[in-house]
Amino acid sequence: MAMLDHGDRSDFRTHFVREPSALRRHPALVLNADFRPLSYYPLSLWPWQEAVKAVCLDRVTILAEYDEVVRSQRQSIRIPSVVVLKEFVKPQKRVAFTRFNLFLRDGFCCQYCGAKGDLTFDHVIPRSKGGVTSWENVVAACAPCNLKKANKSLKASGLRLRQPAREPNAEDMHRIGRRFPPGHLHESWIDFLYWDAELQA
Repeated sequence: MAMLDHGDRSDFRTHFVREPSALRRHPALVLNADFRPLSYYPLSLWPWQEAVKAVCLDRVTILAEYDEVVRSQRQSIRIPSVVVLKEFVKPQKRVAFTRFNLFLRDGFCCQYCGAKGDLTFDHVIPRSKGGVTSWENVVAACAPCNLKKANKSLKASGLRLRQPAREPNAEDMHRIGRRFPPGHLHESWIDFLYWDAELQA
């Protein structure tokens, strides 16, 4: 992955890695100035090179570090594992209507039977009957339920929605995303990801 252009201040702060191949070694968790991750899913992560560069440019503060050290001709620095932005990034309120975000809203499970595999999406009110492609009319569905419902209404198909389809906001997506952490959580990230989670008795 190419190094971010830190000359564009608005871009570098919200550009984080979505491809796991770029995060195999020492990714840094990126927090907003309020100490919350910029995003939970995908989790706001930078390759270590980007985190080190942001530190050198005085754009972030290091909160936690890996044991490993990188060296240049002039200095040595421990690789950051958690960094916080010095300038607050205002969260986006509108959630893009994409297949991935739809699946995330629905918890990656069929909204008719609860199955978690072989997902596609379904128009609750079929398009042939005037249904539109929108947050309020599209849900995640497994292939068998999608086939069963076909071009019928909910009542005619005998299916029932587990929850009403609605447009999520950014807070909804953050809350849901925290249930699906990446498989490579570093121990230094946990306090910053789940500090406000409800404690178990």
